[in-house]
Amino acid sequence: MEQKKELRKRLAEEKKRHKADELRQLSDVIFGFLENLPVFQKAKVVLLYHSLPDEVQTHLFIEKWYKEKEIILPVVQGDELELRAYTSPQETAVGAFGIVEPQGKRVVEYDQIDLAIIPGVGFDANRHRLGRGKGYYDKLLPRIAAPKIGVCFPFQVVELVPTDRYDVSMDWVMSDKGVITT
Repeated sequence: MEQKKELRKRLAEEKKRHKADELRQLSDVIFGFLENLPVFQKAKVVLLYHSLPDEVQTHLFIEKWYKEKEIILPVVQGDELELRAYTSPQETAVGAFGIVEPQGKRVVEYDQIDLAIIPGVGFDANRHRLGRGKGYYDKLLPRIAAPKIGVCFPFQVVELVPTDRYDVSMDWVMSDKGVITT
């Protein structure tokens, strides 16, 4: 879809205007809000992602919480995401797209996940998510019944994300301003 491609390009240009330190500080604020949500506090099993440099940074958040909650991270396997338990920073390897991936046990009981924290290129106030265009999360998210929170920087919130029938909306979208509401 051409509209999605153009929006991805525009948001990529916007990200380049922000320094790594600024993105890290914004990430800290976002995860500070997230930690205070009852849905996070009650969650025992949390699906996260190991962030790329242009995404809301999860590295410190994972390190902070992996001993108290079961942290599950996606691993790219062909054209799908496989879920694996994160057990420690020592039990990771660099996988597809330069993403650090856990080497822990494979998770197949998706109904055990209490909360899913999902990255995106962009989000709108209707909780629609724009991904990178590979469809990995489009295949994974329909299988996860847990609440889904999309996390993003403030400049990733757009007026409208074009959607199609495969796109899964988030239950909440969160930026450094807190939960974005419609």
